[in-house]
Amino acid sequence: MHPLAPYLPFNRESLAGAFAPAQPGAAPPAGEGTWIVVRDQAVLVQAEGAGGGEGAAGSDGAWRLPRGPLPEAVAARLDPVVYLGTYQGQPCWAAALGAETPVPPDLQAEPLLPAKTRLRDDVLSLGGLAYQVLHWESTSRHCPRCGAATSRLAGEWGKRCSQCAYDHYPHLHPAVIVLVRDGERVLLTRKSFWPPRRYGLIAGFLDIGESFEGAVHREVQEEVGVRIRDLRYVGSQSWPFPSQVMVGFTAQYAGGDVQVNRRELEDARWFSVRELPDLPPRLSIARFILDHYAIPAGPGSR
Repeated sequence: MHPLAPYLPFNRESLAGAFAPAQPGAAPPAGEGTWIVVRDQAVLVQAEGAGGGEGAAGSDGAWRLPRGPLPEAVAARLDPVVYLGTYQGQPCWAAALGAETPVPPDLQAEPLLPAKTRLRDDVLSLGGLAYQVLHWESTSRHCPRCGAATSRLAGEWGKRCSQCAYDHYPHLHPAVIVLVRDGERVLLTRKSFWPPRRYGLIAGFLDIGESFEGAVHREVQEEVGVRIRDLRYVGSQSWPFPSQVMVGFTAQYAGGDVQVNRRELEDARWFSVRELPDLPPRLSIARFILDHYAIPAGPGSR
């Protein structure tokens, strides 16, 4: 495993101890705190140093999460509101705001998606955590077995059905992602809806009963038709859109011609590591793997 992988944005470790999670369902402290207000796939932020009605227009990454009381027009429309723990020693709250509610003039809605965001890594990671928690809260209000209302299990994120007593827990969806290398070239793929000239890594979700390693071999075979060997684990990244975990690998090419699966890909081809196309955004595990492992000599060689 690469030693820096746990500190990728969206992983809780990236907050370097500044965030301390609360016991799920714990009684929140009285008083004000830091607010992570999620609206669609964006989080509401203020300009650094702003407050008391100041504007939120700032330079790239120069925003912080609002602290203290929220504007009344926003506070009255938050649902749900979840106490997450503490951030920098202050209570930290996640809250959902409907897309129909206008953003107050002293706040700014900044995207959470890495390809679009201008947020600092710590604000982005907290926003991703809140997004994932709020998704669970909004999708777990009723039992998936019988449809009755659910309630929180003491000390856990899980929910229990009030009628059939079925317990269910946050639904995390594991996926694998892999860089296939052959000497000084790498095998990259392209989806039709990506930005022009953007290429990335082979990736896909696990099937029922499948290991991570088995999923990598299957996805490579299904998407590009080649064989691989020497599979190596790199690291993982929480990907809260809405609740994935990306598990990263590298592998060596072992044979076969590239055959593009047109049901899933627009293109797949070999690229020289000296002439790479437009790559995934910096904050993704795909880009992390490419930056550290695209050249066979290893990390630090690019």
